[in-house]
Amino acid sequence: MAVDMRLPTVKKTITSLSVSALDRKDLVVPGDVITSDTGFMRGHGTYVDEDKLTASVAGKVQRVDKLICVRPLKTRFNGEVGDVVVGRITEVQQKRWKVETNSRLDSVLLLSSVNLPGGELRRRSAEDELTMREYLQEGDLISAEVQSVFSDGALSLHTRSLKYGKLGQGVLVQLSPSLIKRQKTHFHNLPCGASIILGNNGFVWLYPTPGQQEEEAGGFYTSLEPVSLSDREVISRLRNCLLALAAHKVLLFDTSVLYCYESSLQHQVKDILKPEVMEEIVMLTQQKLLEHES
Repeated sequence: MAVDMRLPTVKKTITSLSVSALDRKDLVVPGDVITSDTGFMRGHGTYVDEDKLTASVAGKVQRVDKLICVRPLKTRFNGEVGDVVVGRITEVQQKRWKVETNSRLDSVLLLSSVNLPGGELRRRSAEDELTMREYLQEGDLISAEVQSVFSDGALSLHTRSLKYGKLGQGVLVQLSPSLIKRQKTHFHNLPCGASIILGNNGFVWLYPTPGQQEEEAGGFYTSLEPVSLSDREVISRLRNCLLALAAHKVLLFDTSVLYCYESSLQHQVKDILKPEVMEEIVMLTQQKLLEHES
């Protein structure tokens, strides 16, 4: 059996950081004074100490008019209406499913908030309630949209569009929600032959790009056809690219993922997560992103 061994490398110091990066006023750690001006209102992640507004978490300072809050860089998912999420069913209850969405509390998917198989539009009956496990059961993965936020912070989801619903064969990658870039669409068919759902909650779903999906399925159709070796390799490469970008705190969106995929093609899939290869691929990706922006 072949064993891959590497010599230890010296950890790099942060001397390469520019002075401007170290002097950024919008990044704070707990105890940092944000402002001594008493005209500002205290928001989340701040407290008042001796008439000075001070940060209570490490993160980015956000100002909205006179309100100042600190958005933590590492946190659980705080959902907003319209967010796309990928979640896992944890419990089937009366007229609802409980869903794990990487937030502080389990999210709720009501029976009235899903499409019925066949796309029927009618009131949910007692018979539908008895057959809930035929639609979704414990362990199933779904894509959904946040419909509303309860007073305790729990999220209410819905899957009333055909693009949402039960997920079939693919790979789930769990990352930090702060790394997902907010966009108009979070469903992308990549030119490399795979598709990606970038959930705002940090759950990313990779799957083979489907052919023509049956519209009558109402979001419950999942293909169980064997996935070809080439598709599995593409998905494995994308998964390792996502982990490499996340390790270097690069924002994840369709362009950054695709550039990273292209930069990794000269390496084998299993080598992408080696520290030196990861660093090289991420540097190439960041250069391409800068060129794309300019």
